[in-house]
Amino acid sequence: MGRLERRKKRKWVRVLRYSLLSTVVFVGLWSVLAVGLYFYAKTTGPPSVAVSQSTLIYSIDDEPIGERHTGEKRYWKSLDNIAPDLINATLAIEDRKFYDHSGFDFKRIAGAVIADVKALSKVQGASTISQQYARNLYLTHDKTWNRKLNEALYTVRLEWNYDKETILEGYLNTIYYGHSSYGIEAASQYYFGVPASDLTLAQSALLAGIPKSPSGYSPVNYFDNAKERQELILSAMVTNGDISQETADEAKAENLEITAQHPYTATEVAPFFQDAVWAELEEKIGLDHLKYGGLKIYTTLDLEKQQIAEKVMEEVVPEDSEIEVGFTALDPETGYVEALIGGRDYDASPFNRTTQAVRQPGSTLKPLLYTAALEHGFTPATTMRSEPTTFTYDNGNSEYSPQNFNRKFANDTITLAQAIAISDNIYAVKTHQFLGENTLSEIGHRFGLSTEIDNQPAAALGTSEVVPLELINSYNLFANGGKRTEPVFVRRVETADGTVIYEHKDESQEVVDSNVAFVMTHMLTGTFDPALNDYSTVTGITLLDEKSREYGAKSGTTDTDQWMIGFSPSLTAGIWTGYDDSRELTLSEDKAIAKSVWIRFMERALEGTEEEWFVPPDGVVAVDMDPNSGLLSSDQCEGMRTAYFLNDTEPIDACSNEDEIDPPGEPVMTPIEEPEAPEEIEEADGDWLEN
Repeated sequence: MGRLERRKKRKWVRVLRYSLLSTVVFVGLWSVLAVGLYFYAKTTGPPSVAVSQSTLIYSIDDEPIGERHTGEKRYWKSLDNIAPDLINATLAIEDRKFYDHSGFDFKRIAGAVIADVKALSKVQGASTISQQYARNLYLTHDKTWNRKLNEALYTVRLEWNYDKETILEGYLNTIYYGHSSYGIEAASQYYFGVPASDLTLAQSALLAGIPKSPSGYSPVNYFDNAKERQELILSAMVTNGDISQETADEAKAENLEITAQHPYTATEVAPFFQDAVWAELEEKIGLDHLKYGGLKIYTTLDLEKQQIAEKVMEEVVPEDSEIEVGFTALDPETGYVEALIGGRDYDASPFNRTTQAVRQPGSTLKPLLYTAALEHGFTPATTMRSEPTTFTYDNGNSEYSPQNFNRKFANDTITLAQAIAISDNIYAVKTHQFLGENTLSEIGHRFGLSTEIDNQPAAALGTSEVVPLELINSYNLFANGGKRTEPVFVRRVETADGTVIYEHKDESQEVVDSNVAFVMTHMLTGTFDPALNDYSTVTGITLLDEKSREYGAKSGTTDTDQWMIGFSPSLTAGIWTGYDDSRELTLSEDKAIAKSVWIRFMERALEGTEEEWFVPPDGVVAVDMDPNSGLLSSDQCEGMRTAYFLNDTEPIDACSNEDEIDPPGEPVMTPIEEPEAPEEIEEADGDWLEN
């Protein structure tokens, strides 16, 4: 063998050796890289794939009433609830080898590089669905090397910790389809008004083309561009064997109607109610569940009652008035909040005056006081003198001289039934003093009031502040026979896949004997009975022309607040009106709002329903009572009203013209000298006048 041949041989040996060494090094480095990536993916664990989703809110009839999201309308759907044609169309145009690669399509990447080099610009993309999903979840769309490296790392973690179906489902639910629609369900609803499960082949191919350029391929703004890309996708599906050419041609010819309307925007109603729903859920299920959304919240809102309340408010409240309102209607049996208005203009002020404000209740607190009185031996026939009276308290260091409306007094005895109906203040303060200064506070808590009621004599007239919703809800006890209910806004909460994560359970409990509750309920119907007129008329007399069925109710007035709360056996409703800055109410039209709104709402909300009556339980007895004396009525007395008593507490003597009744159990008081003219009575601070 010659020297030249030996040199050539040694050269090839060196080349072979270096090639082999390079191959070994390359394989080794690749293996190290692969092992490193594997351990990186496994040690860092699966990346979170949680994204914010739209939460839908439904009425009592399961009709959508609103939506909450963080700026991205997205309704998560499983692959089983997405049309197969949409899935195939997306794979055909975005990543036809999705099920064959491990996150990167290297052949496609090489082809894209060559195409970009030839064109001297970026003309072809090579990102797989996994890469796009990683970018959508964790990264921006900046074209930097750092972003591309992070995208690759996230792609590895996705591919090596989740199966292909999970990745594909996540991609279809996060990709942007334009017009604030994130995910295929939001896009399907916006563009075609149908769920993603019902998309046709033609619709699917059109939607699959949008993510490449949500603005450029929007069928709303550029239908021709969208149509051209749809046909390209249908051809790709034929090439992939997903559909036949004949099927593709039929889809290309299908007439497509674009609705371009988000499904839940137009149904946003009762914003104050929806805020209250959110507040309740923060307490019940916590912020973690609410953070990412994707929930279905089934509420207690009755759309018809809500619309009635809003319409009545619009009719009654003067447009140029600064008066504010807080209104709610509830189901007495369940505590379901069926309608709620927290103010006149949510956009101007989202402060909810029904759930967040604290206001003085005036005489609407008296039924709670008189319930305690019934429990301590009072009856509708119990009499006390209504006359100018000074009450001493604070160990005799303070005095209080309450007034009645128009500074009128009976200057005689009146019955409890009358005292409620005409809202006599002297009777209320005497009762408060007689029962003990802590009794009103205790029964307030029993009725569900969270605010404190002080123990001064004026507390009987509603000087301690209450939350309007709590006070209105407390009247449910009279309508339902003594059971305390909590105001309920949410019936049930489900995740996107239908899993129930919260369901309301009835926690009502009897806190007042049903017989006592009924006696009180029937006395509250006296608000509308002229038979109880005395030195003043019953407080509901102005509503008699509009009233068509039986109600129990009580109005309340302070210098700064007007109230009306009442109920039928199946509906409780109440309203507060006043100024946010607690200015004095001086205009007569402002003072009339509460009663007008209440009666109109009740009449319209119950219109067309069967008339209901308060049914007495077995433990009470009805008698015809003379409302002035508290004795049985007779032909010798002018007045008569049916009254209910606990068994064995009813009067047994009939009234006569000669009867003089001593007030039973009346506490020792010091009457003040009656002035010659009412205007000479100096009104004490904190006086509360009841219409």
